[in-house]
Amino acid sequence: MEMNAKEFEAAVADALDAVPHELMDMLDNVVVLVEAEPEGPDKDLLGLYQGTALTDRGWEYGGVLPDTITIYRGPTLRMCSSSDEVVDEVAITVVHEIAHHFGIEEHRLHELGWG
Repeated sequence: MEMNAKEFEAAVADALDAVPHELMDMLDNVVVLVEAEPEGPDKDLLGLYQGTALTDRGWEYGGVLPDTITIYRGPTLRMCSSSDEVVDEVAITVVHEIAHHFGIEEHRLHELGWG
């Protein structure tokens, strides 16, 4: 599947726009990034949440860099065969990574159909 970086970033922006405002308002100290490829051995990684989930933040949390949600273009395009599939997969990945920010673990996301 071919999709340039600008088109892919637009798909991520659209996915973020589709998340209910009430949920987006609850995100705290998070930035969403788009990268071409994941670093490390897992070249099929679609997205990654790095930071401290809201459920793990205590009174000492503060003065830290923002958590990051990174959506990876290359792996997503390699697994999809149409632009519609890319849009759907990006939306799933965005929700999946936002859920990690709220402390929802990988196994639970799979149980809920978001993995």
